[in-house]
Amino acid sequence: MADRAFSLDFLRQQPFTKNQKTSSKMLKNSLVNQSTTPFPIFSAKSTSRNRFNFVQIPRCNSLEVELSKSFSNTKPSSSTPPYPGGMGPHTGRDPNVKKPDWLRQRAPQGEKFARLKDSIGELKLNTVCVEAQCPNIGECWNGGGGAGGDGDGIATATIMLLGDTCTRGCRFCAVKTSRNPPPPDPTEPENTARAIVSWGVDYVVLTSVDRDDLPDGGSSHFAETVKSLKRMKPEILVECLMSDFRGDLEAVSLLSNSGLDVFAHNIETVRRLQRIVRDPRAGYEQSLSVLKHAKESKKGMITKSSIMLGLGEKDEEIEEAMADLRAIGVDILTLGQYLQPTPLHLTVKEYVTPEKFEFWKVYGESIGFSYVASGPLVRSSYRAGELFVQNLVKGNKSKTL
Repeated sequence: MADRAFSLDFLRQQPFTKNQKTSSKMLKNSLVNQSTTPFPIFSAKSTSRNRFNFVQIPRCNSLEVELSKSFSNTKPSSSTPPYPGGMGPHTGRDPNVKKPDWLRQRAPQGEKFARLKDSIGELKLNTVCVEAQCPNIGECWNGGGGAGGDGDGIATATIMLLGDTCTRGCRFCAVKTSRNPPPPDPTEPENTARAIVSWGVDYVVLTSVDRDDLPDGGSSHFAETVKSLKRMKPEILVECLMSDFRGDLEAVSLLSNSGLDVFAHNIETVRRLQRIVRDPRAGYEQSLSVLKHAKESKKGMITKSSIMLGLGEKDEEIEEAMADLRAIGVDILTLGQYLQPTPLHLTVKEYVTPEKFEFWKVYGESIGFSYVASGPLVRSSYRAGELFVQNLVKGNKSKTL
């Protein structure tokens, strides 16, 4: 028999290979509302028993019932993780949680924004502002004038070193990932420093993706960038928003003593939610250890951290996290609303009100933080170079002289 029709028994007996997932998906989707069903036909002329051709044949209701039962009884493989390959227990959109009006932002525009955007593009620099889809890009690049116009403050852009591909897969982050990202550009520290100095800015934030593929996590690359910046412009203030270097305290010391002024590292969320929110290689205690060591490594070092709200944390857990940060001397804290980049990322559990964010700002400063930026659209580097922070850094420097 040259060709034989695909049967239900044949479907059950023949496991789909990786390349047949599309075939399986087409078959399952056809059970919903199509007038005809694409059924695979096995051909004896095929060179492989696993090769299917699709033809359109009339629907068979009784067969569809059988197929539906067959697929509904199929259990997913325990070896296939629910994330990031698909929806998991902590991902997807929650139809009961609606985005409020206070999270709406105007499209970024303005002369300063356009100028900085063109400059960054010409210099082929990566910014976390773009890669992480930050909602404040207009306000920060305009120097505090809001998304639509020029401000009177200092334009702040957070420059991303070591490429745009992360070795970790935190469930809240929109940055692309890979186990083996491209190697670092050895000329990047010098070129980045030269580009930043050409802007004439007084305050800059440097950050990077996690680079667990590098022996020191990229610490030496950062240190060289900071040293180049300080050599070209000694008065510039440099903030580094860093990874945890897998808990390597020598890497932390190397960077802390490179000349930077603010060492920032985010704990991201409260203790209970760490394993749900962050990559397994990160951790609450590990992050606290990194921040504590950075503070101890250099006299007068300003340390900074950030917490996202709206992930299901409780008030007492936020208070605990803030107390833990103050216990190790963290000076600056930012709190902002978690926003879901795609349905494959963590589900938003709550949209925290601006009034509640204001409460946390007042509370944070009452327990000893020198500065707290708290608001629905606040992010780690939100207006990092504004006047108060600059004065705080310069004040600490004068005390150590």
